[in-house]
Amino acid sequence: MRLHRLELCAFGPYAGREVVDFDLLGSDGLFLLHGDTGAGKTTLLDAVAFALFGKVPGARGEVKRLRCDYADPEAVTEVSLELTVRERRFRMVRSPEYERPKKRGGGSTRQQAKVSLTWVSGWQGDGHTRIDEVAREVEALLGMTAEQFFQVVLLPQGEFAKFLRAETAEREKLLEKLFGTERFLAVEKWFRDRRTVRGRELRELREANRALVNQIAGVVHEEPPEGGGDEEWLSSLVKRLDEAERDAAARAEASAAACRAVEQRWQLAKVRHERVRRVREARRNLQRCAEAEPRRREWLAERDAARRASVVVPAHTAVRRLEQALRSAVAAEEQAAREVASFGYTGTRLRADSEAFREEAGGLTQLAAEAERQRDDLARAARWEQEHERASARLAELVAEQEGLPERLERARRAVEDAKVAAARLDEVRTRADAAAELPKAVAALRAAEEARRAAVDAQQQAKDTLQRVREQRLEGMAGELALALRHGQACPVCGSAEHPAPARAVHGSVTAEDEERAAGAEQRAADRRRAAEQAAVQAELRVSALRETAGERPAEELAAEHRRVAAVARERTARESALAEAEGVADRVAARRAELDQQVADLAARRAELAEVVRERAERLAAARGEFADVVARRAHLLDLADALAALAQRRDAVADCAERLAEQRVETSRLAAEAGFADVAEAVAAAREEAAVAELEQRVRRVDDVRAAAEAVLAEPELAEVDPAEEVDVEGAEQRFREADQAARRASAELAAARERAARTGALAGKLRAAWAELEPVEAEYAELHALTDVINGMGQNTRSMTLRTYVLAARLEEVAVAASTRLERMSQGRYRFVHSTEAGPRGTRGGLGLDVLDDYSGQRRPAKTLSGGESFLASLALALGLADVVGAGAVLDTLFIDEGFGTLDADTLDLVMTTLDELREGGRVVGLVSHVEELRQRIPTRLRVRKARTGSTLQLVTG
Repeated sequence: MRLHRLELCAFGPYAGREVVDFDLLGSDGLFLLHGDTGAGKTTLLDAVAFALFGKVPGARGEVKRLRCDYADPEAVTEVSLELTVRERRFRMVRSPEYERPKKRGGGSTRQQAKVSLTWVSGWQGDGHTRIDEVAREVEALLGMTAEQFFQVVLLPQGEFAKFLRAETAEREKLLEKLFGTERFLAVEKWFRDRRTVRGRELRELREANRALVNQIAGVVHEEPPEGGGDEEWLSSLVKRLDEAERDAAARAEASAAACRAVEQRWQLAKVRHERVRRVREARRNLQRCAEAEPRRREWLAERDAARRASVVVPAHTAVRRLEQALRSAVAAEEQAAREVASFGYTGTRLRADSEAFREEAGGLTQLAAEAERQRDDLARAARWEQEHERASARLAELVAEQEGLPERLERARRAVEDAKVAAARLDEVRTRADAAAELPKAVAALRAAEEARRAAVDAQQQAKDTLQRVREQRLEGMAGELALALRHGQACPVCGSAEHPAPARAVHGSVTAEDEERAAGAEQRAADRRRAAEQAAVQAELRVSALRETAGERPAEELAAEHRRVAAVARERTARESALAEAEGVADRVAARRAELDQQVADLAARRAELAEVVRERAERLAAARGEFADVVARRAHLLDLADALAALAQRRDAVADCAERLAEQRVETSRLAAEAGFADVAEAVAAAREEAAVAELEQRVRRVDDVRAAAEAVLAEPELAEVDPAEEVDVEGAEQRFREADQAARRASAELAAARERAARTGALAGKLRAAWAELEPVEAEYAELHALTDVINGMGQNTRSMTLRTYVLAARLEEVAVAASTRLERMSQGRYRFVHSTEAGPRGTRGGLGLDVLDDYSGQRRPAKTLSGGESFLASLALALGLADVVGAGAVLDTLFIDEGFGTLDADTLDLVMTTLDELREGGRVVGLVSHVEELRQRIPTRLRVRKARTGSTLQLVTG
């Protein structure tokens, strides 16, 4: 992989567009990237990583805030990288997700992340624009993930220094990311899961066996045998059940035969008893029919009379209706006569006089219409009078209101101006008031922070003293601690002997490594609390200074009162502006309304005068036509009512005569029908009449008597009942009781047989299942034992003497390759003093091993933990380890560009020469190496440099050559 060109805009501290030409920068194979602290040197490496993978390494990638704060709002945040991988040259352009100002209106909108991959040469195609497609393409080309790229191309020395000093678990996490051992982790998990599944299946099979044994024991009501039973127990149990079934079958057959004989005798008794009952019942019914014969003849006579009277009843009902109609007609005639008399009429020619009065009323119709108009005009004149008075009064009010409006408008305008001034001063006044109110709390917080800082300093010093004391005590008892770790046949880590004739004894209450670790942890936590308390105190002091500068010298109460007063006036701005607009609107409306009322008063006066003349002339005509009545309408209504009353009286008299004539005719017809039906008079016929339901009831009574007699005679005529003696007594209950007892005995015997058969059948079926389950369980137990042992081995337990999991074993092999590759460079850079040593031994107190990494010191011939190296030696070891890891992880991938970040300041001049020699070897074969450092001597050694300058408006780049 070779980088050609990097462009970035509004990214990190770079506000504008910056370009890095790697072809020019790496022409010598080695270049230096330097600049002030915080200028953005590492950001250039982040830009390379972001362009390829869409994220940046380390803690910076967790923030996800890549846009420059100084950039122009219209500038687009993006990174463009052109590079060649496997002879394919392509360009990556990527933009992160960020907030940008809206193009219309205020506020901001979210700009979505986007990316594009374009082929430049070495490959044909349209490229990619989908984020997921680009990610797959980049990983396929580079042959490594983002985490591997960050380690083998960017070479972060600080991370490898941590790697050197890390415990096994932490070192394992990093190696897993680099070497992709997820598949081995999946193998371990597969075996554990498989063992869990097979173990669950084995437990289920065993539970199923125990359940079958318990079921069989429950069927025969016995306690299940201990140990789950065997074939001998099962066979004897099945044999006993077969014998019990045969005995139950014999008892059931004998009981069933006895029950059938008793049942036959019971059925014969029931038949004889039923015949005697029927004969007795028939004779009793004949006796009751003989006793009811007189009543039967009375019912027949009453029924026949009611049928003959049925033709007389409708005619008699018609007479009653006509009599009622006559009485109603006479009452109506009397009422009509009284109504005519109320008018004072004394004539006899009712119909003629009615027509004459109606013609006279018709002549008054026109004058009645004028009377109606007269009333309407008088009402309208009264309304106009009231409207004229109201309009005149409202006009006077408007004139008075209009005189006070100019002063009201002026007051409203002054109030609006005051509110605008208050709104403009509100933020300033609020800020001062809030600062004054917050100042006492800030001062109190400052005192508390100072107290907390002093307490944290004391606590940290005490924890440091405790740690020092614990370390001294542990050193005093170190001999006993080492003696506890000695094992027979193993070499002593101090003298190397495999024999331990007189090991030291641990002193009771001696300090252990765990005690030292706890004390160190307590000291570290106390130091962290001290730093936090000191930072809090500084922040509190800055807060108090800022609040005092903002509040000024005025008292807090005075500032708060001023804020309340200004805020109250500012809040009323809208209301005051609304009041001003309302006052102006009122003035306009009052002027317009006054003009309307002036016109309305004049119009009402003119209409009233015109209407008064018309009303006077019409009143003279109507007075002559009304006569002795109140008005013409009343006289016309009187004539019409009299004409209607005369016509109604004539109709009532005609109705009375007609009704009397029809009543006489109906009475003659009713008498004729009664005589023809055989009755002496109409009253006798009406008395004999019955309702249809009553006639039907009489017929039903007669029919019931006849039916009972006929049924009884039919029963006695049956041949099979001829010899039956009604006095005979048959013992049916005794026969039934004997049958019930025999049936119960047969049922019990049958139930016992069914139970015996069911027990035998269920036991036989369960026995077959149990034998099959025993056959199935045996190979599963053998398979599980083998799987259990193999799973323990793969997961570092059981027969695994190294206590290493499969994944750890693979990582240990790769770490050994890294150690070999790194040792070559470390020996050269340390002038043959140091080289890496990989260890597979388990850690202290039984912790998992396999990933140990120490250094062998040639001066002493002893292995040393990496933690004991000095600062410069740690840098050399970290650099060698990083380069070795790059060789191993990048095996098969051509890495033409490498970046080494910081750490050179810890080296002396001679060691720096050795490191530079090693780096010169890296750039052989066309490889480009970029160093990121503050060291001044490197600027003199490396002629090609890229300088990063920082400013308040953002950082910029400068290329320096020669």
